[in-house]
Amino acid sequence: MTAATATVELLTVPEVMARLKVGRSKVYDLIRSRRLVSIKIDGARRIPAVAVRDFVLGQIEEAA
Repeated sequence: MTAATATVELLTVPEVMARLKVGRSKVYDLIRSRRLVSIKIDGARRIPAVAVRDFVLGQIEEAA
């Protein structure tokens, strides 16, 4: 494991829901449509915080 991967902050679906202020089904829809990157760890879905940031920045760029 490199130093870069050791410091990645992983968020739960409820944490992403709170950050984006959307519902659970919307978060899973974003994951299913590959607009939000996620991984599974022993059946638990985790989303890197950087993926949430990248998603928001992409949405801002699209809106501009």
